[in-house]
Amino acid sequence: MFTITGAIAYADWSLLLLRLALALVFGASGFSHLKQPKERAASIGMSVPFTVFLGAAESAGAIGLAVGLMAPWAALGLILLMLGAIYKKIAVWKTGFWGEKSMGWHYEVLLIAMLLVIVTMGPGRYSL
Repeated sequence: MFTITGAIAYADWSLLLLRLALALVFGASGFSHLKQPKERAASIGMSVPFTVFLGAAESAGAIGLAVGLMAPWAALGLILLMLGAIYKKIAVWKTGFWGEKSMGWHYEVLLIAMLLVIVTMGPGRYSL
């Protein structure tokens, strides 16, 4: 039988799973920015140095989330990156919420919502 008390017992495991899933997404993105900065810069319409900065910021945020070290701050930094991505998609690329070929900004909204859980709840018990 499901009870609130039973659900709360798994909250720390849920936060760990959420942090690891977010770390995987941002770590993979950051790695691709750092691995091929010229190609990634061209695809997002940014300079190579800024693309390297994005890759480093995403990678650092991913590590912070994965180990739980200053996770709320890492999540807050990643939220700022996602707000920048949303701005670029809306103001520069004129992309709608769903976008063409599912390239809209709905993905960033979901990531922000997940990151807000870490900002407000903290990393949970299973963290450094």
